[in-house]
Amino acid sequence: MDRDRVGISKQELVSMLEEEELRSAVLVVLANKQDIPGCMSISEVANALGLATIKNRRYQIFRTSALKGEGLNEAMDWLTNTLTGAK
Repeated sequence: MDRDRVGISKQELVSMLEEEELRSAVLVVLANKQDIPGCMSISEVANALGLATIKNRRYQIFRTSALKGEGLNEAMDWLTNTLTGAK
């Protein structure tokens, strides 16, 4: 996540989560570019986005590198399992 734009990302996330049609949606956060030295850690991303304040919603954050294909399968598996279990 881009440290310079994390505030904008948080504002957008909060706005989206307040939408009525998304009230029951699960949330997957992909902390991408984890292959870059000095990138934000998972805990830094979670803190910057205020994930600990999310109540009444299932969410998970994943460390990913789209360039290397790391973490994407795990994220999609979690999403699939969560949605399948929610039915």
